[in-house]
Amino acid sequence: MEKYSLQGMHCANCAKKLEARLQQLQHGEKVQVSFSDKALFVPGDVDINAVKKIVSAEKMFLNTTFAPTNVEESHHHHDKKGHHHHMNSGEKASKNMQLVFVLNLLFSLAEFVFGFLFNSAAILSDAVHDLGDSLSIGLAWGFQKISNKEANGKYSFGHRRFSLLGALTTSIVLMTGSVLVVVHSVPLLFNPEPVNSQGMFWMAIIAIAINGFATWLMGKGSSANERVLSLHMLEDVLGWAGVLIVSVVLRYQEWYILDPLLSIGIALFILSRTIPNFLSSANVFLESVPEGVDIRQLDKKIRSIDYVHGVSHLHIWSIDGEENAFAVTVYVSTEDVSEFESIREQIRLMLTDNNVTHSTIEVVVDMENLIH
Repeated sequence: MEKYSLQGMHCANCAKKLEARLQQLQHGEKVQVSFSDKALFVPGDVDINAVKKIVSAEKMFLNTTFAPTNVEESHHHHDKKGHHHHMNSGEKASKNMQLVFVLNLLFSLAEFVFGFLFNSAAILSDAVHDLGDSLSIGLAWGFQKISNKEANGKYSFGHRRFSLLGALTTSIVLMTGSVLVVVHSVPLLFNPEPVNSQGMFWMAIIAIAINGFATWLMGKGSSANERVLSLHMLEDVLGWAGVLIVSVVLRYQEWYILDPLLSIGIALFILSRTIPNFLSSANVFLESVPEGVDIRQLDKKIRSIDYVHGVSHLHIWSIDGEENAFAVTVYVSTEDVSEFESIREQIRLMLTDNNVTHSTIEVVVDMENLIH
């Protein structure tokens, strides 16, 4: 059994469809496709050229430039279990978000009650902030569930961008909430009020425990949605650590101005971290060239391929901040159909490090430069 790298496989259904077609080949009953590893396992007696034709017909790319890896059949069956686990990662992310949503909603309501009882601007400000978080997490949870759906007639790229939409919504809510916190706290700098430091202390302990657990839970995910939520949960932990320190100080010194100062500091810190995430998510929605991709250099490399005389309509963009799509038209000086496929393979090989899961490469014969 030989293992090949497979590029352009973006959903579990794609893997199943490809596997079913390959198993119809002669001696192909044991051919297996691993969605989790983006890999193809082929028995040694299967015609690899026939495999490549089917893979290409499914708009995927089988990397045969490097020697394939020999694997034991028993190892591969183990991989199939891992494949099933990977397919459920989106559902797991959705369940984690649901738990974080419930925890944040209940705790934000408790903050309002105890913020008034303790007369703490920092706690009340964080209550407003956490309520906004709860609403945005609820939306993110909903978007994450939608993003797990496979492609259909309406969303041909799948629903993965809904996860990114959740990240954008969360960022907007966080920025709005932080601005409101600053507006509320600035007047208290000139007229600070006494606060219940002991109550602040115990609220901080509980908050650090809850947000610490939520940070750990979200940190296990990989989507843009989960990354934004994990970052914010961590910021909440740091903010409540500040509340804890201030509550200890206020037990011995009546420096009540520390309460609004801390509130403003937390809000500004959250703004400084949220704005870059918002801009990054917005760039994906605006279909900008993904970070780390030099499109001019890519154009130059494509033009260096034998028989290629021109390049047009070169586009590369991100679908959801993780997977990228690519399209190009190349003009060639040959009518040899086998060279067409060689050119496509060379271009797809160039895209290996760019996480491209969708590629459209149109080859057009340049009649003026045709070599006979």
